[in-house]
Amino acid sequence: MRKEIRIGTRASALALWQAEWVKSELEKKYPGMKVSLTKIKTTGDKILDVPLSKVGGKGLFVKEIEEAMLRHEIDIAVHSMKDVPTFFPDGLHLSCITKREDARDALLSRNHVKFKDLPKGANIGTSSLRRQTQIMSVRPDFVIHQLRGNVDTRLRKLKEGQYDAIILAAAGVKRLGLAENVTEYIDADVSIPAIGQGALGIECRVDDRELNDLIAFFNHAESRVCVTGERALLRRLEGGCQVPIACYGQIKNGKLSLVGLVGSVDGKRIVKDSIEGPQADAERLGVELAETLLKHGADVILREVYGANADTSGDKLLEN
Repeated sequence: MRKEIRIGTRASALALWQAEWVKSELEKKYPGMKVSLTKIKTTGDKILDVPLSKVGGKGLFVKEIEEAMLRHEIDIAVHSMKDVPTFFPDGLHLSCITKREDARDALLSRNHVKFKDLPKGANIGTSSLRRQTQIMSVRPDFVIHQLRGNVDTRLRKLKEGQYDAIILAAAGVKRLGLAENVTEYIDADVSIPAIGQGALGIECRVDDRELNDLIAFFNHAESRVCVTGERALLRRLEGGCQVPIACYGQIKNGKLSLVGLVGSVDGKRIVKDSIEGPQADAERLGVELAETLLKHGADVILREVYGANADTSGDKLLEN
């Protein structure tokens, strides 16, 4: 058995929490195994003054880490699944998807004012077009502002009064032990979560069979089924960062239930539908739901945003 596993991770507090959790689980599973962390600064970590939808997509948070893995400087990478592209560089793959945390979005507001009670014209901070379009469809009076930075930075800006409320992924807030700051969790009926939100992905080299076997225990069957269906929809829609796309899978009565959405940035047009079927058909169900959305008008929204000849080769959808 190998003696060491080197984990590549971003250096944010949340990324480090996730990597440390994987490290501790490996050490419990394999006593005596040396597990180390390598912090890697990604392009997405460096660009803090521009909305991410303007500068790229999911690859912004994984590219440098994947390059380090291909150079054999690290062995595995721990990612938030919502940041992981649907296509991987040759030689790398998504080996594991962990048990999903709370996938919902969380509202954090000044003085803990509930969503429905926020004043007209309230200033809302979020970096996500997916959240923006869904919130604006319910509360078109809100003023949405781009919000970048780590969780602590975003909380500080809220407390300083720069925003009336901010919206974050519930999973990240809970993992960092900051749940007391949450005013309320937003039901998926109001805001469908990001694709993969709440789950962690472990990426590694395809040809490292020993390592793939060693980390296989991280795989959570139900979470993998749900996220697989969600990512199939994204891949079929060739999702770009300029278009709000959402999909959320749940296991209900033994079957996979998926709900998906494509919307205009201003929230005035929402195309939403759902599908249910056998868990073993997760890929097919995701593609079929994407086709349904396209038939019901998502294709028009996509064409308007990208232009008839635009490159929508995918993996530009970004959540942060």
